[in-house]
Amino acid sequence: MDIANISTHGLPRIIVLGGPTAVGKTRFSLALAEAFGAEIVNYDSVQLYRHLDIGTAKPSAEERARVPHHLFDVLDPDQESNVADYMAMAHATIAEIVGRGKVPLLVGGTGMYARILVHGIFEAPPADPEIRARHRELVDAHGEAHLHAMLAEVDPELAQKFHENDVLRVSRGLEIYEQTGKALSVHQREHRFREPNYDALKIGLLRPREELYDRINQRVDQMMAQGLLDEYKELISRGYDRRLKPLQSLGYRQMQQHLFEDVPLDEAVEDMKVSTRRYAKQQISWFRKEPRLHWALAPILEQGAQQDEWRLPATVRDDIEAFIAGAPTDQLDLSWAQLDSHNVER
Repeated sequence: MDIANISTHGLPRIIVLGGPTAVGKTRFSLALAEAFGAEIVNYDSVQLYRHLDIGTAKPSAEERARVPHHLFDVLDPDQESNVADYMAMAHATIAEIVGRGKVPLLVGGTGMYARILVHGIFEAPPADPEIRARHRELVDAHGEAHLHAMLAEVDPELAQKFHENDVLRVSRGLEIYEQTGKALSVHQREHRFREPNYDALKIGLLRPREELYDRINQRVDQMMAQGLLDEYKELISRGYDRRLKPLQSLGYRQMQQHLFEDVPLDEAVEDMKVSTRRYAKQQISWFRKEPRLHWALAPILEQGAQQDEWRLPATVRDDIEAFIAGAPTDQLDLSWAQLDSHNVER
């Protein structure tokens, strides 16, 4: 098959697969990658970290051996990382894959990473230590609500997105306004009109709500059976501070509450299920706002002759093949990806 991994607009072609946790992205991505020789690039912010395997539902070693996987296990839990760091790694990885004539298949659930990767982000000025020190003094003197009220005066749209306790983000929003004389929300709106970085076919997977929630509950039970608690204990025994951001992520936070805050294990597990369902709902809301994302009803795949054999239906294969060969997304059939996400989720 001919691969036109550069579009007629001169942009590299990529496929982006998104959707909520436990929807079935891993299985679908493996079938797609094997069918077209694509290489999977992670955009889950926690799967970047080493030693956090069970709680992040990383692809298994066997799954990763089937097709090339990138940007898994690239950071230690105590390494600081931000969106800009991820973007640098991801852009370099995509360029390397495209340079070899292969198709990058981005898979994950951190929707913000995918959006910024494709569409870019407003490049804010670097942090100003003097401004941040002044903000800390204001918080110490008047409380977190005072700083949040200051942000609401100059950027009410941004202030609505942050809780007053989120001092770091509130301070950053104020800092950008003080540095540029313009609200961050205004910068972000203006930035949306720039050209994208890639020609992307974006696919979102979804399941009916009760089915998705059942899968989430089953996944949590499976994680516990696989040894999530022991995985967390191992992280602590390695000397990692339990206050580190990766160790505060879903699953690990609940194991911490059990071990250090006297929360019974069954209550911690139930909280993990409730919190994961809430997170899945947030993911769906985010992906719904993603421009030109085509929703499909999972699992999409057809059962093969073997129990663990899954194949892409012909309609899916035809569209993906046409996109890889150079067809614009608006010329694809995509009848399999015309789902009304609002109706299905109910």
